[in-house]
Amino acid sequence: MRRLECSDNEVPAELIVRLGLTAMIPPADMVLFATVVREESFTRAALKLGITKQTVSERIRHLEERLGVRLLERTTRRLRVTGAGVMYSERCSAIAALIEEANSEVQQGLADPTGLLRVSSPVLYGRRYLTPVISKYLARYPQARVELVLADRRPHLIEEGFDVAIHLGPLNDSSLVARKLGEGAVRFVASPRFLSKHGTPDARELRSARCIGFSAFETWEAGGVKSRIDPVLMVNDSELACEAAIAGVGIARVPDIVCREAVRDGRLKVLFGPQPAMLRAIHVVYPSRLNLPNKVRLFVDALATLAEPPPQRTRSRKRK
Repeated sequence: MRRLECSDNEVPAELIVRLGLTAMIPPADMVLFATVVREESFTRAALKLGITKQTVSERIRHLEERLGVRLLERTTRRLRVTGAGVMYSERCSAIAALIEEANSEVQQGLADPTGLLRVSSPVLYGRRYLTPVISKYLARYPQARVELVLADRRPHLIEEGFDVAIHLGPLNDSSLVARKLGEGAVRFVASPRFLSKHGTPDARELRSARCIGFSAFETWEAGGVKSRIDPVLMVNDSELACEAAIAGVGIARVPDIVCREAVRDGRLKVLFGPQPAMLRAIHVVYPSRLNLPNKVRLFVDALATLAEPPPQRTRSRKRK
């Protein structure tokens, strides 16, 4: 049997093939390759990385040799990425982003946030939850400033210059980074006066009941029964809907944080059992993890620890 000779720091290629090991590629070369593909040029990649074009070319050639795969097709006029190169560049780009994020976190973690932080939130959530978060954030970081904009719509973060936003309900923009804060319960409620006059409906009678809604026709689900309702009153604010329900106008479907106090003191009653009508996810969203400013990261952390609405759970009573 022929003996494999190598120095202490080298592993012969024959051994790598025999053991089926993957060639170890330096992360710096993977970042370099991702930069070349993104810039579509050796020259621009070299300028971006602060090295020479010749160094870029040599490192790409060595990378291809170690992988045993052609990643780029070079001509005098253009650079074309091969099929294997496209797949490899996607992985390399992801690794480059993680490296950048790790370096950024370490560097930014050393400094307190400064400058203006622009926050967008739905009106109700902002009023009920964000004041204590912002007050503690500003007390801890006196060099920071916050602008809070309350609006019941989803803004375009980048176009409108927001750093973070609170989203209620399902997310519809996959380009944003999202962190879940919790879930908010929505309940069916009506006043005792309304129920004594019109009776307490079951889920199947909801279609013909007097309801308070947010649009001309809505579909509500209660007890597994879906009903298309025609509201007797339409409003564009949950607190107004709650006040109308207290006044005996009809049945409302409103967030728990709006009706909780009225239910507690008997001005409203929860209909169709203790389970909520629905649960709406609450997320804080921001444009990107890459180069995330310290002011955003620390505010998001503060939201996660201070502003998360507690889950509404119903406790079953023990039978004696």
